[in-house]
Amino acid sequence: MPTKKKEEEIAEVETAVEAPAETAVEEEPKKTAKAKAPKASSDKSADSTGDKKVHKRAERVGIVASDKMTKTVTVRVDRLVKHPVYRKYVKKRKKFMAHDEMGAKVGDKVRIVETRPLSARKRWRVVEIIQKAEL
Repeated sequence: MPTKKKEEEIAEVETAVEAPAETAVEEEPKKTAKAKAPKASSDKSADSTGDKKVHKRAERVGIVASDKMTKTVTVRVDRLVKHPVYRKYVKKRKKFMAHDEMGAKVGDKVRIVETRPLSARKRWRVVEIIQKAEL
C-alpha cells in the first residue's frame, strides 16, 4: 500500500507539472499567415498623391511704396502687434521687393505671395491688385 500511495502522489505531481506547460501552449495565440491582396495600380497612384504634402504659400496684403524698377515693386506691409509689457497695439511695417507683371503703381493695394528666389532680394510676386490708388 505505501508504494501505491507514493505512485499516486508521483502521478499527481507529474500531471501538475505537465498541466501548466500545456496551458501555456494553449494560451499562445496561433499565428496564421494571411496573404495580402496586391493593390491595384489606381490605388497606388491615389496613395502617392495623397501622401504628397502641399504647403500653402505665405500671402501678404500691402501698399506699393515704389515702382521705379522694371517689373519690380516695393510693397509696404503693415501689421499690428501687441506690446509684450504695455499690452498696447504697435504698428509694425516691413518692405518686400515683389515681382510685378500686373503694372501696379504707387499707392495701389496689392496681394503678394511667397515664391522662389527671383533675384538677390526678390522672393515675392504680385498676384492681384486689390484697389487702385486714387489720383
